[in-house]
Amino acid sequence: MADEIQHLTRAFSGLGGLGVDEPAMVSALAKWRRQPEKLSGFRKSFNGFFKDHGGVIEKCEEEYMLHLAAEFSRLSMEMELIGLLWLCLFTVQNLMVMWAMHPWERDARLAHHVLHQAHPAAIVVEIACTRTAEELLGARKAYQALFHHSLEEDVAYRARDKPYCGLLVGLVSAYRYEGPRVSEETARAEAKALVAAVKGAGHAAAKLVENDDVVRILTTRSKPHLVETFKHYKEIHGRHIEEDLGHEETLREAALCLATPARYFSEVVAAAVSDGADHHAKEALTRVAVTRADVDMDAIRAAYHEQFGGRLEDAVAGKAHGYYRDALLSLVAGGK
Repeated sequence: MADEIQHLTRAFSGLGGLGVDEPAMVSALAKWRRQPEKLSGFRKSFNGFFKDHGGVIEKCEEEYMLHLAAEFSRLSMEMELIGLLWLCLFTVQNLMVMWAMHPWERDARLAHHVLHQAHPAAIVVEIACTRTAEELLGARKAYQALFHHSLEEDVAYRARDKPYCGLLVGLVSAYRYEGPRVSEETARAEAKALVAAVKGAGHAAAKLVENDDVVRILTTRSKPHLVETFKHYKEIHGRHIEEDLGHEETLREAALCLATPARYFSEVVAAAVSDGADHHAKEALTRVAVTRADVDMDAIRAAYHEQFGGRLEDAVAGKAHGYYRDALLSLVAGGK
């Protein structure tokens, strides 16, 4: 493993000022699948790129980010770090840096970027609802270490004028039970409460996203519990819950991320590769490929095929080019 780590370190370091070794980087993506210990070893050994940050994460060094950006793209060294990290979204550089980051730092930076750049709240919902309880707690620790604010307080302040503020704060603050036990009686009762809330919202000015029962159920219950609750909801109401939440996008995204994440991510990728996709939609391609490659990419591919009738790999290959395409396919195709 030590030789592989040294090889990747040389690839990131630049070949005597001639640029980084992109083929070596892409090769590592395929070889290091589901081997987080290698990436951890890489971060710990590459002191020029990563530094221990308060014992929480091995943090990307801003100075090295400037060097790396120049090696990749010969961009001006005076560009701000935020631009270097997130402006060049459709490059091997961005993908490889996101891949190499500690997952907690990656999620913290994604959330911070969204909150401070007036982006849609979907990425914050995604992080809060598709990570495990420990992963979300780790992202919150990293956020505080990096930005000297808690994620919760930044969400509360940045979304203070939005009707979904309470929901979003509850989602990022959650530490959900992850065991298998589900109370069928409680799930059925809460399904009835959700049906009542949906019906009531159709006759009142108040938004469903501000309903106390809806917010409580989505922000506190375990994911297996919510799966059962949504199953009972359909039995009672005759419709999938996300169909009734379509007019309140943040609620719909939360429901999908919590109960059927593969379906949610397949929709995100489909939007990213569609004709006419905007900047926010396109940037999701790198994010989903990197963050889900070792988690549930097989399920995402299956969901994509079921929903859109084609292969996810083919859709990605048709939209990306060069080493960026090769890097994406190494993550998306799962070695197939």
